Parts: sequence; C-alpha cells; structure tokens
Amino acid sequence: MDVTRVKDVMTAEVTTLRRNEQLTLADDLMNLGRIRHLPVLDDDGEEVIGLVTQRDLFRGALAKAIGYGARARRKLLDSLLVKEVMTTEPTTTTPDTPLAEAARVLMERKIGCLPVVENHRLVGILTESDFVALYAREKQE
Repeated sequence: MDVTRVKDVMTAEVTTLRRNEQLTLADDLMNLGRIRHLPVLDDDGEEVIGLVTQRDLFRGALAKAIGYGARARRKLLDSLLVKEVMTTEPTTTTPDTPLAEAARVLMERKIGCLPVVENHRLVGILTESDFVALYAREKQE
C-alpha cells in the first residue's frame, strides 16, 4: 500500500503576503478567500519568512481596539504591518513528508497549517481543511 504524502493532499495555489504590507490586506484576503492562514514571503517572493493567521489578526487588533467598532478596527489594521504580528520562522513541511507525520506535527504543536516548502520555495500549504476534504473524499469512495 502506498503511503499518502503531503503533496497528495496539500493546496498548491497559496495566497501569500509580504512583510511590509498592511494588515488590512491580510484581513481582506482572509475574508474574501475564506482562508485562515497566509504565508509571508521574503522580498524576493520565494522563501517563507513568516505566517499570519486569523488569530494573529485578532490578537494584533484586539490589543488596541477593545470596545471599538468595525471602522476603528479597520483603521487600526491599516496602521499595522504584517511583520508586526506575523509568526516568524513557522514550522514547515515538504511535499514528500508522509501525511501521518505532518498530522502528528500539527497536533503536537497545536497549529492549524504547515507551509509546504521544496528547495527553499513555497509550493503549497497543508491545513486542517485539507484533512477534512481527504476524509470526505474517502467516504464517497
């Protein structure tokens, strides 16, 4: 029996950010794309240097905006850059990593995604949603 690998389940088309972009862009991308994790790439757009999650947005905005409305939250996000709230040096995986190993890392570290990197370049992302989709596909077969 073949071992299922990260590349068999990952999402290959990944929406990304750069570290000097405003948090409003991250917020818009997450809301419009219905995504919760955005890898942050270096200035050349190749290597993963960070990760912004919905949780990071909430934490960054909440620190200053408790009690304010949507307009105040948006103004605050406009004043912050991705690099100010991103997780630096995120845990990553490779396309050839066995899926079971990647799942173990997600569970042990209590994280919701793993950017997938090959030869120092982002090639995909593995999220909890990918596991749900895999389960749903297997149940249909």
